[in-house]
Parts: sequence; structure tokens; C-alpha cells
Amino acid sequence: MKCRRTPIEADVYEYKVGSNLEDGWEPFSDVVTKMWIVTDRLVKVTRDNGTVVCPYITHKRGRTFIEEGDYIIIDADGTKHACGADKIFQRYEKISD
Repeated sequence: MKCRRTPIEADVYEYKVGSNLEDGWEPFSDVVTKMWIVTDRLVKVTRDNGTVVCPYITHKRGRTFIEEGDYIIIDADGTKHACGADKIFQRYEKISD
């Protein structure tokens, strides 16, 4: 079966620390020791107390950690997705700023 993605409009934001697009923060030490993900490109922020944390978004499949260069897509129903800069404009056509 071959299908085409149904066109929908979504808000797309390039992720920047401090933009409040994330749903939470996880200590980097927990990301490294409790999860099976590649951590090389994760956004990491060092808090005033020295703790290194990583931002994530939450959706129906769980958590997605935000990587450097990611864009955050927010669908009309409020569902968030992360998409890398290498794929965002293959999947989404810019229609306004």
C-alpha cells in the first residue's frame, strides 16, 4: 500500500533553550543510565547547582528528548513532535512566519 500524508497545518518552532516549548527536563545522568538512546546531540543545560538536564516533549508514545537543531511541531490538537532540521522542510511547507 502506498499512502500520502494528509495535509494539515501545524505550528513549527526551531527549538531554543528558554523558549518554553519543552514539557519537562530530565537529569542527564538519568538519561545516560536509564535509557537506550544516543546522547551525542541532546540539548544539555547546566543549572546553577551544577546539575546537567535535558529537555523533552511528551506525546502519546512517551517522551522524546530534544536534540540540537530540532524543530518542535505543535498540531492543531496540541500534540507535539520533534523533527530534525534535516527533515523538517521535506515534511512541512512553510506557509507563513
